[in-house]
Amino acid sequence: MSFEKLEQLRHILSTYGSCLVAYSGGVDSVFLARVAHSVLGSKSLAVIADSPSLPRRELEEALSLGEQFSFPVRVVRTNEFGNESYTANPANRCYFCKHELFTELEPLAKAEGFAVVAYGENASDAGDFRPGNQAAKEFQVRAPLKEAGLTKAEIRELSARLGLPTADKPQMACLSSRVPHGETVTPEKLRMIEAAENVLRDLGFYDVRVRHHELPGLPVPFLLETAVGEKPPVKPAGRPLARIEVGPAELAKFLAADTSNQAVDALRQLGYAYVTVDLQGYRRAGLNASVHQTGFGQPA
Repeated sequence: MSFEKLEQLRHILSTYGSCLVAYSGGVDSVFLARVAHSVLGSKSLAVIADSPSLPRRELEEALSLGEQFSFPVRVVRTNEFGNESYTANPANRCYFCKHELFTELEPLAKAEGFAVVAYGENASDAGDFRPGNQAAKEFQVRAPLKEAGLTKAEIRELSARLGLPTADKPQMACLSSRVPHGETVTPEKLRMIEAAENVLRDLGFYDVRVRHHELPGLPVPFLLETAVGEKPPVKPAGRPLARIEVGPAELAKFLAADTSNQAVDALRQLGYAYVTVDLQGYRRAGLNASVHQTGFGQPA
């Protein structure tokens, strides 16, 4: 069945004549960019949006995949952080991100003669809350994976057949998704989050999220531990708390004394006043568990 859907996808792409693919380096967009190039050749182009919400490692990997599989990738700079509707971090933040992306891609496609702009929504996304899809509709962006009826599982299966290393890549939402809705998103916060997640990946963890919570009502422990006469460390703005999520199968490894101590020490050096681990492990939409729901914001 998945092979028949792949043929349907190829047919859909062939009807476009030419195509600009909104590319992120994730499972869906890598697969779409690879298949689009196999069908359309030089009449397809993958374009990745660079901003503070994209980890540097993800950008490097996305560009490397284009080189490895011979599909062209272009980088454009987007400015969603100049939009207060985005940085205020409402529940529909993704709408403003995708709107900014398609605002950049639409004139690029017209200027260079690409008939269609496409992105990686798939058939499994239908029941999810995805405000970015509204922006796609407004710009008439096509979703060929969804049109072909391809599910996430089928895309992973076909990616493996094509030799794409993203076949088993974890889902990777942007860094802004680590900040709970209603808390302002800033480049500074995202740099802390990115560095913290790099620490965990370097320790060998696969499914990783570091949720960033601002806790203005709590004291900063390491300031209280400073020896008499010693200059205290710089107080981190907002007294941030890191809530670590790793894959449920990786929890035991994380909770091992040496590993957890290494992680805590490294994240404290990054400026986190408190470092916690979510005992439920990584789960989709984990950012929606607010500080108050988890009890982190309650006074001691």
